[in-house]
Amino acid sequence: MNKLKLRLQLEHFFLEDIGDRDVTSQIFGDGQRGEVHFIAKDNGIFCGEEIIRTGYPLLDSELQYEIFVCDGEKIEKGQVLVTVKGSVSSLLKGERVILNLVQRMSGIATKTKQAVEALGSEHTKICDTRKTTPGLRMLEKYAVRCGGGQNHRYGLYDGAMLKDNHIAFAGSIAGAVAAVREKSGHMVKVEVETETKEMVLEAVAAKADVIMFDNRTPEEIREWIELIPESIVTEASGGITMENLVSYRDTGVDYISLGFLTHSVSALDISAKVKIGD
Repeated sequence: MNKLKLRLQLEHFFLEDIGDRDVTSQIFGDGQRGEVHFIAKDNGIFCGEEIIRTGYPLLDSELQYEIFVCDGEKIEKGQVLVTVKGSVSSLLKGERVILNLVQRMSGIATKTKQAVEALGSEHTKICDTRKTTPGLRMLEKYAVRCGGGQNHRYGLYDGAMLKDNHIAFAGSIAGAVAAVREKSGHMVKVEVETETKEMVLEAVAAKADVIMFDNRTPEEIREWIELIPESIVTEASGGITMENLVSYRDTGVDYISLGFLTHSVSALDISAKVKIGD
């Protein structure tokens, strides 16, 4: 995770929430101290160490924190995850922003771990998509890794993916692959989405780096993957849910990309309990 980018993001998030001042927490004097305990209210996977380590010092350099779990570790309902001590006013100012991020990241890590375990494959890897929350992509993709998944491309800038509209405008898969290679250079991988056996064969002939089976059944993938040389990476995406994920286990595909890991995940329930006084 890029710590400089994280710091800038947290500064923006705090400014959005606090503005010029916290009109409620100003009732507490500068000398009033207390503790906040983050407590898991459900079982799951923890994610958010750097949110704690970076966020609280931004608010108040005198705040002291102790983190009892590491990113990617399993946590249980009732477990104390983090304790933060210091100025009551500072603790309350940062509570919502920090807790929101830790809950969301832990929810994504938990869902990813569930998907990895549900698939139960030694070969096929679970990965994410670009269906992330604007402004939170770095954090959400980090959470996927903490849950045992892998990252697909981060954005439009680090990998070429030729979808049906790109191919339609270019006139053919071969034309689209050739054009994007000419524009992007040899360091950028090119992925092609396919929906038919003919498209798979054309993508193979065009020497795509990655071929995606888009909204295809496990039976179709098992048949079409035989047409693809081992040098080309394969991916399945679209229409894959936690309920039918296991049916893709033996297709032989290298990656399964799941948008639901980030775009519709529920935050893991974590509460912040306050204790006044040293």
